[in-house]
Amino acid sequence: MPDTTPSGRTRWTNPGFYLSILVLALLLGNPLIIHSTTVIQIFILVLWYACLTASWNLVGGFAGVLPLGHAVFAGIGAYTSTLLFIHGGVSPWIGMLVGGAVAAGVALLIGMPTFKLHGAYYALSSIAFVEAVRIITENTQEIWGVKVNGVQGLLVPLKGHAPLYYQFGSKLWYYYVILALLGVIIYVSYRIHRSRMGYCLVAGGEDQEAAESLGINVTRYKLIALALSAFFTALVGTFYAQLVLYVFPMGIISLNLSFEIAFIAIIGGRGTLLGPIIGAMILVPIGEISRIYLSGSQFLGIHLFLYGTIIILVMTFKPSGVMQTIEQGYKVLVNKLGGGAGQPNRKGVL
Repeated sequence: MPDTTPSGRTRWTNPGFYLSILVLALLLGNPLIIHSTTVIQIFILVLWYACLTASWNLVGGFAGVLPLGHAVFAGIGAYTSTLLFIHGGVSPWIGMLVGGAVAAGVALLIGMPTFKLHGAYYALSSIAFVEAVRIITENTQEIWGVKVNGVQGLLVPLKGHAPLYYQFGSKLWYYYVILALLGVIIYVSYRIHRSRMGYCLVAGGEDQEAAESLGINVTRYKLIALALSAFFTALVGTFYAQLVLYVFPMGIISLNLSFEIAFIAIIGGRGTLLGPIIGAMILVPIGEISRIYLSGSQFLGIHLFLYGTIIILVMTFKPSGVMQTIEQGYKVLVNKLGGGAGQPNRKGVL
């Protein structure tokens, strides 16, 4: 991200700017170098998880709370767009916006009472909510005459290569769609992070009582952040539905997905812009490769063991996440090159 001097001139010396360009170039160029469908699919999943984590980061990172039920918003997006597509013929491009609005509304409804809780109590309430929604969905066949098929889930109507209906004949289309969505989420996160709202969220996350004593309405900012987070998470949920063309409760509304999102954020770096991408690049390939090559019965669940091992190591040696090391390395490099000496850099800007 560019750094601006007091005179207003842009100085391209902020390490975050160069790191962002490097990550973007690598992601844009991957399909041009790698032609394996399996590898492209893994990268699509990396970007998908990065989108979920970047959305979660708006409230779980900047605001300093620990929501563990974000999968419910992905489920709202996936189910809303799919039901509108099946029963109304509405394009998922439109349906995902409707799903995002519904998810944001639900987030506000559950956020108003739960933000009165602190620490582990808030995390437990979010777990209870996602489990309640999953159980209700699994045991509901029909709502107001609209079939949701309970545990069986919903099949997305096949249209072949139909970009207007969010369906593509090649994985490359899905890759660039999710990459574009990630770019939008990261940009919005950056704008929030550099705004008054971002400073208020960080202040409220570090010491809510002190922030409120200064006249900051911490709960209001947290609700806005949660609504935005839910909106983007729902958009990502719709992408999932169109990618696999099948939606069922345990696949999209699950505690496992909620926990994975939090794991990625912790490993990459909570409250940083690029942490979700770095965390997803570390965890998702490990999980997918272990499932592919270690999927025998004697290794069942090995990816969760690997996740736990990585989290223990990161929390022991790098409690602020991997981005802390990367950020420090870039600062040292830029300073040695003579371009970043004396340039201030807000904590967590990367």
